[in-house]
Amino acid sequence: MPKPSRYLLFFLLPLSFCLLAQAQSAAASPGAKKQLLWEKLEQTIQAADRDFDGILAVSVRDLTDGQTFLYHADEIMPTASSIKIAVLAELYRQHQQGKLKLTDLYTVDARDLVPDSDILGGLTAGVTRLTLRDVATAMIAVSDNSATNILMDRVGMDNVNALLASLGLKDTRLRRKMMDLAAAQQGRENVATPREMMLLLDALHHERVLNHELTADFFKMLATHKDSAFRRALPDSVRSADKPGELEGVRNDVGIIYATNRPFILCVMTTYDAHERRAHDLIGRLAVAAYEMFERIGRASDYGRVISPGNSTPPK
Repeated sequence: MPKPSRYLLFFLLPLSFCLLAQAQSAAASPGAKKQLLWEKLEQTIQAADRDFDGILAVSVRDLTDGQTFLYHADEIMPTASSIKIAVLAELYRQHQQGKLKLTDLYTVDARDLVPDSDILGGLTAGVTRLTLRDVATAMIAVSDNSATNILMDRVGMDNVNALLASLGLKDTRLRRKMMDLAAAQQGRENVATPREMMLLLDALHHERVLNHELTADFFKMLATHKDSAFRRALPDSVRSADKPGELEGVRNDVGIIYATNRPFILCVMTTYDAHERRAHDLIGRLAVAAYEMFERIGRASDYGRVISPGNSTPPK
């Protein structure tokens, strides 16, 4: 093999030093430091899955810069009650379109009630009147299945699916009412992927579905305090606009968690769970891991320096 000429070396050596310097500079950049935090979060999720007796799928998106992590995120999973986010979105959209009003009244009807209705089942049928917004609150806060079915009848299941399709979501579908076990046995399950639930929340957050005022009210509704894996695991002061879902062998929680200056989407879906309690706890652990990363990024400078409010300690 011929040896390289001294003239070729003359040009290659400076180029090599330049490329090395660029690589070192990139490694030292603030963005590279944040990327290392992302890699640690990814490792945490992967390690959690290795010890989990079931199927885990996750999507994470930074709502500030759009950075995203996907883990088995295109797996089609049972949504359980997490699909109620889509029902709520269509309710608000029809209000915006003038097809109905959130203040429209509904009179409780015994024919609309299904088992395990925590709120509507305790109200006086034929007498108690609620606004559609009240019904939606019962659907989100305590996951009342009768309330959900009432809203599905009002807005139309086909319209919910049309909204999802208009956003390019091809695998997320509302196929049956709550507690319709016959439909479930026939394979008509409400399904989604973590990626598509993330995209739905992203579109809602960035006001591509509702106007500014209704977007704010939508997420206020979704943030109504509830018993969820996110809420149980996160500090009480942290706002979380999420909707959990539970079926036998299934545990989910999807929503937006509002870390300081750094809100993010987290969708954690599990199925074939051998132990539902452990699946619930796993979702909580992943929520804490993601929150702690975004909280650090949101409170720190590009180099990781944090100055807490009221901190008067002189620099060293």
